Amino acid sequence: MNYTFFLLLLTLVHSTFSSLAPTDQAALESIRDSLTDMPGSAFFSTWDFTTPDPCSTFAGLTCTSLGRVSALSLGPNLSGSLSPSISNLTHLTQLVLYPGLVTGPLPPRFDTLPLLRVISLTRNRLTGPIPNSFSSLSYLHTLDLSYNQLSGSLPPFLTTLPRLKVLVLASNRFSDNVKPVSSPLLHLDLKMNQISGQLPPLFPTTLQYLSLAGNSISGTINPLEPLTDLTYIDLSMNRFTGAIPQSLFGSTTTSMFLQRNNFTSINATSLLMLPQGSVVDLSHNSISGELPPSLAGAESLFLNNNRFTGEIPEEYIKSLINGTTETLFLQHNYLTRFPWNSGSQLPDSVSLCLSYNCMDTDPVVGLSTCPIEVAPLLSRPAIQCSRFYNHSSTG
Repeated sequence: MNYTFFLLLLTLVHSTFSSLAPTDQAALESIRDSLTDMPGSAFFSTWDFTTPDPCSTFAGLTCTSLGRVSALSLGPNLSGSLSPSISNLTHLTQLVLYPGLVTGPLPPRFDTLPLLRVISLTRNRLTGPIPNSFSSLSYLHTLDLSYNQLSGSLPPFLTTLPRLKVLVLASNRFSDNVKPVSSPLLHLDLKMNQISGQLPPLFPTTLQYLSLAGNSISGTINPLEPLTDLTYIDLSMNRFTGAIPQSLFGSTTTSMFLQRNNFTSINATSLLMLPQGSVVDLSHNSISGELPPSLAGAESLFLNNNRFTGEIPEEYIKSLINGTTETLFLQHNYLTRFPWNSGSQLPDSVSLCLSYNCMDTDPVVGLSTCPIEVAPLLSRPAIQCSRFYNHSSTG
């Protein structure tokens, strides 16, 4: 008798605390109607609305003890559109859409989802702007809308959300300029958009990852000078000018990609200490002056296609010989001497390119291992070198 009573009680508890709330079930039915499994996908095969407990049987679904949907992960390999009924899942803390072919706009009403902490809707074909209702998401920690076809200006409210740590809008069609950032961001990725203008005056000093690559941003990068905790920075393929601040060459920066801009100088002293295994790419700029000895500690160093002059510092040679630096590209500059000791030997793992400079080629024949796309000429024509140095001395 006691055992029967226990089973009855267990059934009542399961029914009370696991069955899906009617409002959430209606929302899920609408979401299901707006999406379709692509060929080869069977994500929705478990979504049987006749089952007594969708919370324990539906793929991608997590519920609270009261039968409210708290996390929804859809896909991968779905097509269709995102139903506005998502806004009826008012206890949602996490919304994920895995890669697929989902099209159309973002649901307009996110202000009804105050508990959301994670939104990740990546690698689909979503279009249109980011709804203004995102401004109410005060608990949002992570927003990733990358690799879609979203457009419009970057909303100013996104970078002021009080708890936002990760913002990834890469590879969309956002335009206008980068808005002032007051959110305590750790990770900001806006690469491959249509962003223009100049950088805002301030960024959060909490930033550890910053990518603005593949836009049309101009001006100096002085606003980034206080960011001493950066480990990864990619500003490549923009229109930045001026000097590269010394603070960016910090002890934490393991990856620096500033290639294909219009930088003209480097503020780097001999006191710098690049972390072991770091990658620094400053190629395809207009940087002039002598090579900074402090960059010799990078594992991969790309300084090619600039306007560097003078001798290559001894520190670079030592770093090559001891294996600290494995890739050193200095081609297409105006360097005059590679102080190589004929008794020294480079490790087999080293890739060194010195082509198209103003130096005597005899010491470097057999050492230079340039990529295949580099012109085979070892030296610049003498007339180019004399004109460049004469102009520099009279300028």
